[in-house]
Amino acid sequence: MKTPRVVTECISRRQMLARGSTGFGALALAGLLAEHSRTHARSLPEDASLEQTHHAPRAKHVIFCFMSGGVSHIDTFDPKPRLARDHGKPMPVKVERTQFNNNGNIMASPFSFAPAGESGIPVSSIFPHVAKVADELAVIRSMTTPVNEHAQGNFFMHSGFPFMGYPSAGAWIAYGLGTENSDLPGYVVLQSGDAVPPHGGVSLFSNGFLPAHHQGSIMKVDRPEPIPHLQSEDPATTQARRLAFIHRMDRSVLAATENDAQIEAAIRNLETAARMQTAVPEVCDLSGETRHTKQMYGLDSPHTQQAAYARQCLLARRLVERGVRFIELSCLTQQIGAGGAANPWDQHGDLEKGHAAMALQVDQPIGALITDLRKRGLLDETLIVWAGEFGRTPFSQGSNGRDHNPFGFSVWLAGGGVKGGSILGATDEFGYHVVEKPCTVYDMWATVLHQLGIHHERLTYRYSGRDVRLTDVHGHVLREILA
Repeated sequence: MKTPRVVTECISRRQMLARGSTGFGALALAGLLAEHSRTHARSLPEDASLEQTHHAPRAKHVIFCFMSGGVSHIDTFDPKPRLARDHGKPMPVKVERTQFNNNGNIMASPFSFAPAGESGIPVSSIFPHVAKVADELAVIRSMTTPVNEHAQGNFFMHSGFPFMGYPSAGAWIAYGLGTENSDLPGYVVLQSGDAVPPHGGVSLFSNGFLPAHHQGSIMKVDRPEPIPHLQSEDPATTQARRLAFIHRMDRSVLAATENDAQIEAAIRNLETAARMQTAVPEVCDLSGETRHTKQMYGLDSPHTQQAAYARQCLLARRLVERGVRFIELSCLTQQIGAGGAANPWDQHGDLEKGHAAMALQVDQPIGALITDLRKRGLLDETLIVWAGEFGRTPFSQGSNGRDHNPFGFSVWLAGGGVKGGSILGATDEFGYHVVEKPCTVYDMWATVLHQLGIHHERLTYRYSGRDVRLTDVHGHVLREILA
């Protein structure tokens, strides 16, 4: 009797799956049950890199109101009576090199200040609506930055690094916490009207070296198609078949590459885009909002730029309601005294007209956003960050403008567990240099991450041989402004 010949055969993964297809039902069930178990075991969504937050969070969402161009702190939230007394006189202290070195004498603010709310925080006359919610604000008057140019300043304020290639804060937060709504991205950048990205371009909203699905998704909220080419022209049944086919092909490629992280991120982007076809038109449809709400935000304003920014603010509230983690708003150009499309707060000349026009654009919508979130019980879980990339000089540039000032400026936070009606730090009597409690951009983002339940030193990503983080190797939580 002959010994049976043993035949060995090498088969591919695809062939193995095909031959074992009769067991796919049980295999799929096992996978679904495992996924269900993992979902209920985790405290964060499946797309979050963290299994759970490092401590109990006070906030779940961030709205970043970025005032591109460099808002003058001494004309908005840091009044300096000395400037009025010494208007027209030479600066009595050393003047540091400025962007254009066309430096004049001391220039008083053209705007008045008044104490606002029960806290008495001084707010400029160009912000009457924000003044009504002053008791929600934690104003940081001692912010500093190491850079003095727009693109570098924008990158630094967004990512903690003064050049492109690093993830934006929104990408870091989406990476760490994921999104509470799988039909929408975790990081959304809103634009309307003639808004364009600040100097630095769309790289400001980059995922950098983080997985690609954490990059900022730009939505032009007042256009018929907020995201270009999002809607399919195919019938729903045809599209469903195509999506199913693409899904099968994507997963087979992913398996063949042994779950390559970059391919998986690309697939997630495509799958999210498919789900956004329904979610984005729904969230951008304001027909269900009351007339009172639209008027409160300023959607009916005769000032087209204000109405356009108002739409962004209202959409930000709607995105928070739908679980989006990080929303960034974009300023629009002003025709009077504007610094340019990419940096509209940049008044090197005619500051009075330019700042007044920009404040008119954002004041009522931001005031309404804070009020609306408070009424709906959402402000306590939503952290609003209001900031530009640097401040402006106490002396004039030319006759009636101000140059860039990185040595001391103001930003503010609201909601999300911060101590409303508080002020941290101080600049000197000219508003030129910080003299009390100097703060950095690293400190600001460390504080934001802390309120989201993240220890800023522990949210890292291994890249180029080191563990990189949003706060680099710096940053302290600003506990003085926390409730």
